[in-house]
Amino acid sequence: MYNKRVVFWAACAGMLLFGICLITLGSVAADLREKFQLDEISAGTLFSILPLGILTGSLLFGPIVDKYGHRILLSASCLFMFFGFEGIAYAPSTGLLKICIFLFGIGGGAVNGSTNALISDISDKDKGANLSLLGAFFGIGALGMPLISGIFEDRFNFETVLSVIGILTFAAGVVFLMIKFPPPKQIQGFPLKHGVKLIKDNVLLIIAFFLFFQSGFEGIINNWTTTFLIDQQSLQPGNALFGLSSFVAGMTIMRLLNGSILRSVPVKKILISSFVMILTGLTLIKIGNSFGLSITGLVLLGAGLASGFPIMLGFVGDRYSELSGTAFSIVLFIALFGNTLVNYGMGIVAQNFGISHLITFAFAETIIMIVLCVIVLRKIKNGKQIL
Repeated sequence: MYNKRVVFWAACAGMLLFGICLITLGSVAADLREKFQLDEISAGTLFSILPLGILTGSLLFGPIVDKYGHRILLSASCLFMFFGFEGIAYAPSTGLLKICIFLFGIGGGAVNGSTNALISDISDKDKGANLSLLGAFFGIGALGMPLISGIFEDRFNFETVLSVIGILTFAAGVVFLMIKFPPPKQIQGFPLKHGVKLIKDNVLLIIAFFLFFQSGFEGIINNWTTTFLIDQQSLQPGNALFGLSSFVAGMTIMRLLNGSILRSVPVKKILISSFVMILTGLTLIKIGNSFGLSITGLVLLGAGLASGFPIMLGFVGDRYSELSGTAFSIVLFIALFGNTLVNYGMGIVAQNFGISHLITFAFAETIIMIVLCVIVLRKIKNGKQIL
């Protein structure tokens, strides 16, 4: 037997670490460029390694947790993240730095997938609400890392800060070894065989491609908003960064609300209100001629995007309960690949037509997501649990 409350908060701690992991490289990018004298191309290579590692971890975690359970996977992932933090802090060469960043990404991607699947597994009801609460801890970690770096930058160098966080990650891995988790689901055989069948399921694929565009949407806002606000609305860099933080804060607060006082609201109503907030937020940013209007739009945009992943992953957990790890692995891999591909597409648009088309690009993504969401809801309504 295992304690659901202990497992729940352990998963939230893991997601907090993933939030820190995902934002770390950007937080210390300037320090790394100065330390290793990196040019634009070399720095870009480093940034491309992290998502590759996260994709790898996202693909591998599912069959492993279905076969062996979450304990070993989470502990090993924390160990990978520990080596990543310490390596980024103290690697003597760019070659070793790249290896550490890749390990860092594998650990982070596996923790992200495993904690989502774990919350789904232990939630008899309200999967979406519980996954929303889990997702809020990602936002807390993502907001917390720049704050920690800013507070201690005058007292300690970035290597020391990263090293201490790495030690905390190692400690989390030890704690995971001491916790009782739900037992493996596929002790006999290996889930990859069943994974092939899952890939052929059209409902899973539609959910995956909804999250493909959702992840891409989040990615272009995270990566291009500051440039848009500086170039198109003439904001100072500090205010543009505050705007980006407002987007993350809006998402985090909305996930906390969905996971607490709004958990009894029907999923359909939450999704409708989410798309209304997204469209309103984009409109305010598009017409915004003041700092306050842009901030309001970004908060609404973050709040609107907050529900997509928890609700859709909740559908996956309900429908594929006997192979939740493998199903989550497939969906998250496709979603994260969408983040990479959509961001690349936005880069082409920005280079050839200008950054002003960021909002047009985002509107187009919203329309696609609405269509896919309607299809998913119809399929879920008419379908039944499989596997």
